[in-house]
Amino acid sequence: MTAPVPERDPGLQPERTRLAWRRTTLSSTVAAVLAAKAALHGGPSAAGVVAGVLCGALWLGFLAIANRRIRVLAASGPAGPPTLAPRQAAAATLCTVALAVCAAALVF
Repeated sequence: MTAPVPERDPGLQPERTRLAWRRTTLSSTVAAVLAAKAALHGGPSAAGVVAGVLCGALWLGFLAIANRRIRVLAASGPAGPPTLAPRQAAAATLCTVALAVCAAALVF
């Protein structure tokens, strides 16, 4: 005889995860805005404009990934949300790190 498996109680974990995605999105928005400001400070240069456009593209990529994940977390039922696909996790990590590097390069 096997004991019945109790139903999973996710508690507040999905809500905390949604909030973490929103916090990270806000942080990347601030980094992208500051990078654009730094790129345009003192007059636009070709390198500054390219770096600013790259920061904007990376921000949009991360925003798309985060928005999709927030919707999945909000729509998940009591069974809990599906795990984040490794490809999406890698893309989110790449966008975050590359945006930070671009923003830091523009500031310094």
